[in-house]
Amino acid sequence: MNVDLPVVVIAGRPNVGKSTLFNALTRTRDALVVDQPGVTRDRIYGRARLSQQSSAQAAENPDVQSVKHHRNRPRAHAADASADMTADDPSQYREVLLVDTGGLDPDADSLNQRAQHQTQLALDEADVIVLVVDGRGAVSAEDLDIAANLRRRGTPLLVAVNKTDGIDEQTALAEFSALGLGDLVPIAAAHRRGLERLSMKISALLPEPAESEPLRSPGDTLRLALIGRPNVGKSTLLNQLLGDERAVTANQPGTTRDPVEGEVERDGQRYHLVDTAGIRRRRAQHETVESLSTLKALQAMANADVVCLLLDSTEGVTDQDARLAGHALDAGRAIVLVLNKWDGLNDKQRQQILKDAGDKLKFVIWSPVVILSALHGSGLGELTDAIDTVYAAACQTLSSGRLSRTLNRATEAHPPPVVQRFAPKLRFAHPGGNFPTRIVIHGNRTEHVSDSYKRYLVNRFRDEFDLVGVPIRLLFRDSENPFAGRKNTLTPRQIKRRQRIRKR
Repeated sequence: MNVDLPVVVIAGRPNVGKSTLFNALTRTRDALVVDQPGVTRDRIYGRARLSQQSSAQAAENPDVQSVKHHRNRPRAHAADASADMTADDPSQYREVLLVDTGGLDPDADSLNQRAQHQTQLALDEADVIVLVVDGRGAVSAEDLDIAANLRRRGTPLLVAVNKTDGIDEQTALAEFSALGLGDLVPIAAAHRRGLERLSMKISALLPEPAESEPLRSPGDTLRLALIGRPNVGKSTLLNQLLGDERAVTANQPGTTRDPVEGEVERDGQRYHLVDTAGIRRRRAQHETVESLSTLKALQAMANADVVCLLLDSTEGVTDQDARLAGHALDAGRAIVLVLNKWDGLNDKQRQQILKDAGDKLKFVIWSPVVILSALHGSGLGELTDAIDTVYAAACQTLSSGRLSRTLNRATEAHPPPVVQRFAPKLRFAHPGGNFPTRIVIHGNRTEHVSDSYKRYLVNRFRDEFDLVGVPIRLLFRDSENPFAGRKNTLTPRQIKRRQRIRKR
C-alpha cells in the first residue's frame, strides 16, 4: 500500500517569517533566516510532526500518554547517534512534508521571477496552504491580492498571524480578518509560541490518513528505494538488479527525473525497486523539474521498506550524503549504505573512503555497508543479502517478555542516572510497531531519562534482537499514580501531633 505524505506549503509576502516557521515546525535550521526580504528562492522540503491534540487533551485522555517531543538535529550535522532514539506517539502526531517557499511578490524583479514560479509550483502540490502574515503591520494591497489568488485555488487554507509577541493579539487578528480567509492563528515563530495550536489546525485540514498497513513479513514483496546524489550510479544499479535496461543511464548528473519502478525476483524474494532522481544541494537546484523530483524522491522513501543510499566512492562522503541519510532516518526505514564505483579506487583511497563514511555517517553506524561496482555487476549478491537481512530485522516481531527482561538487565547493570534530583524508574517494555521499530517503555519520571542513557538502551536492544540496519525509536510513558487526586484525611491524633511539632 503506497501512502504519500500530505504536503503543507508555507506561503506569504517576503520577510514575514516563513523560513522561521519552517525551522520551528521541522525543528531544524535547514531554511536560511535573515532579516532581509527575498533570501529564500528555491523550495525547501522537510519533514514535520504536527500535533493532532493539545498537551492538555493528551493529559485528559487515559489511553494516550504524553511523550517527550522528538528534537531533530540539522541534517548536515546529524552525527549524534541518539537521533533515532526518541519517537513521538503516532496517535498524537501527523507526519507531513513541509515546503518553505520564496515570498509571493507581484512586483518581483527578473531574478525573483523564477522564485515566484517555484512558489506557484509548490502551491499546485499542496494539500494545505499556510499563509503567513506580519502581525505587526497593516493589511497591504499585496496581502489582499495573495489572499484572492489563494482562495481561487480551492485548497484548504489558514492564516498564521506571525510576530504577535509583545502586541495585542486580538487587534492583530481583527486587522487581518479583512482577508476573508476564515481561521486566523496568532503565533510567534521565533519564540515557538502558538505552534501547537497551529499544528492542530493544520492537522484538522489534512486529508484523512489511509488505513494502517498490515504487518509486514519477510515473505512479502520488498519495496526498495535507491537514493543518492546525482550521477552516483542509481540507474545503473537498477538495471543490474532488473537485468534489463529499464532506466536511461548517462555520464552526467540529472539524467533521471521521475522515479523509475520495476519488479524482480531473486532467490525466492520478490523486490519492487524504485530509482529516484538524484537530490543535489539546494543552492544547485536551478531547474524547476529538479525541485519536483526532490518531492517524489522523499515520497518514494516514505513508501519503501528498505532504503539504499548510494555513495560515489570516487568523490568521497559529502555533507549532502549525510543529509540524505538523515532523510532516510526520519522516514524510519531500514538503511543500507552502498559504496559504488569501488573498482576505480586504489587501496589507500579505499581506506580513506571507509574512514570518511564512519566519521560523517556515524549516526547510522548500525547500517550495513556494501561495496560494489554497479557498472560491472560485482557485489550484487552481497547487496541483496544485506537488503534481506535488514528487511527481516525490520519485520521482526519483538516479544514483550524478552523486551522487559532486556530492559531489567540493562537497568540493573547501569541504573538511570539522577537528573535534576530525579531518579527515573523503568519497569517494563513492549513493542510499539515497525518501520521504524518502536519500543514503549513504562516507568516513573521517564521525562528525566538522559539522552546518553537512551543511547545505552538502544544499543542494548539492538544487540539483544540483532536489529542491524533498523532505526529504533523509544517511547517513554509514565505509569499512572493510583493515589493522584486522593486527599489524605488526618485523624484527630495526627492533627494534634502535627500541631505539637509546629509549636516546637
